[in-house]
Formats: sequence, structure tokens, C-alpha cells
Amino acid sequence: MQEPKFYKVIIHNDDHTTMDFVVKILREVFFKTEVQANEMMLSVHHKGSAVVGVYTYDVAISKTRKAITIAREAGFPLRLTVEPEDN
Repeated sequence: MQEPKFYKVIIHNDDHTTMDFVVKILREVFFKTEVQANEMMLSVHHKGSAVVGVYTYDVAISKTRKAITIAREAGFPLRLTVEPEDN
């Protein structure tokens, strides 16, 4: 049986989504702790993007869609992408 492929979910910095909202998404959708979410948010802010998790394809897509839906409902242009994990 073949092992499932894994995919990285990447969150990207923008000039409109608030830092607090990014932390909220990281906590509620990606289940990061307060400390992890704050560290990740600062990394995105300073570096432009960060990998928020590595999942099977279906989970990666589901979490990405959920985060983007919440962001749009709140009026933010938050962008997340899904890319194959490098082996």
C-alpha cells in the first residue's frame, strides 16, 4: 500500500489582514497554541509567509477553505496556498 502524499499549507502576509485575526485563524482552524500562533504570525509578518501545517491533501484543502471563508466573512483578503511537501 502506498503512503499518502502530504501537502504544506502556507499562509501569506498582506497589508490588510490584522495580526490579531491571523492569530485567531491559526488557533481556530490550525489548532495552534497562543504562543505558537503569535510566533507564526510574527514570522509571516517579517518573512512574508510561513508553513502552518502539513496534512494529507483533503485535510490541507479543507483547512485552507475554512480559513479563507472565515477571512472573507470578516472582510480580510487573507491568502493561503497548498503545495506538495518536498520529500
